[in-house]
Amino acid sequence: MSGGRSKSKAATPEVQAIADKVKPQLEEQVNRKYSLFKAVEFTTQEDQGTNYFIKVQVDNDDFVHLRVLESPPHENKPLALQGYQTDKSKGDKLTVF
Repeated sequence: MSGGRSKSKAATPEVQAIADKVKPQLEEQVNRKYSLFKAVEFTTQEDQGTNYFIKVQVDNDDFVHLRVLESPPHENKPLALQGYQTDKSKGDKLTVF
């Protein structure tokens, strides 16, 4: 179903790998290096590929929300960081942005 968003789930090793792949893109955009970068929760939305919305812990009480696009396999494109939200807390819900 195009545009449908999945329910929030605990991050899997596959989601951590996606977060790790776009970490350099985020660090460049925010001009900050993260020693802690732990995906804790995610949701997906199908729309000309898969959008991953991932909550990542970057410090004890500091989280970042990522929006990552995984293009359809036939397009053969790398994962792309499409957006991010900083200064989030553990209790902040993942939303479409």
